[in-house]
Amino acid sequence: MAQSDTTPLGDLSAAGVAVWLDDLDRTRITTGGLAGLVRDKHVVGVTTNPSIFQKALSNGEAYAEQVADLATRGVDLGEAVRAITTMDVRNACDVLRPTYDATDGRDGRVSIEVDPRVAHDGAFTIAEARALWWQVDRPNLFIKIPATREGLPAISQALAEGISVNVTLIFSLERYRAVMDAYLDGLERRRAAGGELKGLESVASFFVSRVDTEIDQRLDKIGSKEAAAVRGKAAIANARLAYQAFEEVFGGERWAALAALGARPQRPLWASTGVKDPAYEDTRYVVDLVAADVVNTMPEATLDAVADHGVVRGDTITGTYAEAQAVLDELAALGVDYDDVVQVLEDEGVDKFEVAWTELLDSLAANLEAAKK
Repeated sequence: MAQSDTTPLGDLSAAGVAVWLDDLDRTRITTGGLAGLVRDKHVVGVTTNPSIFQKALSNGEAYAEQVADLATRGVDLGEAVRAITTMDVRNACDVLRPTYDATDGRDGRVSIEVDPRVAHDGAFTIAEARALWWQVDRPNLFIKIPATREGLPAISQALAEGISVNVTLIFSLERYRAVMDAYLDGLERRRAAGGELKGLESVASFFVSRVDTEIDQRLDKIGSKEAAAVRGKAAIANARLAYQAFEEVFGGERWAALAALGARPQRPLWASTGVKDPAYEDTRYVVDLVAADVVNTMPEATLDAVADHGVVRGDTITGTYAEAQAVLDELAALGVDYDDVVQVLEDEGVDKFEVAWTELLDSLAANLEAAKK
């Protein structure tokens, strides 16, 4: 039975937040688990990343038949990993297709990321984006492109070619504005070439909890009473200021001209919303970041926590901007270098996904070799 709209997740959805799941594996699809989350827990989208796929493929049984087929065909490792991951994403797109249709393409989206090893190679990134878009071949797909400096032109190019994009690994407010600019540029280029804007979608994945993890460590090293008082405030403040930037850009004249042609805003997506510090409330990066036209992609543990005891208080972002800026100002006064924090987090984010991708390739290579025997 579907949940009523008086549940916490129903309240979240009613407040304008699209509830997405940050996880995917083949068993979740074949057993109907994903369809159940759509039916019962207001899930209207799915995000994946290299770490998620690395974990998924550790369940060898679910992938054994396909791995055996790939081994028999003698495909190379790169083709094998893309065959496996795109099959999961394609099937998840099919599960979410009714949601996509019901929301006129706004939701019902499933994301797949370009090879993280090319995050700093724009030409390779756009080539990967084209290949994945073709291989999955579903209109409700998002291609995830990291928001590195080198990735920004690839984001614009993909959008200009009609490829819907989930821009990932955004930590800084400056980079987020550059991402929104890349989105507008891509739409303008597509329109100038005679392409349609309707149906072209994008989200900008602004990472949340990792900001607190990095800044809290720096505050603990400072060790003062003033530093302790700011622990756990940075991530939510940073995200709220990102929403302020979203309102400014998509309330401006440049955007109005595109909206008149049928374009839709690039929604901010709150990512990394699982709490890392057990001292913090496990729903904080959801209930404290509620506003219209945002997406919150949650690991299942966070989704379950919100469903069980989340207290949705309506819009918790609009009107908080002065308070949020005061938090960043206080951090600066304490000697916490914001620019250094966000660059460290971007570098670490790319590195972590590269490591997960390498582990995925190594594990699959071993499985392919074993299947030949």
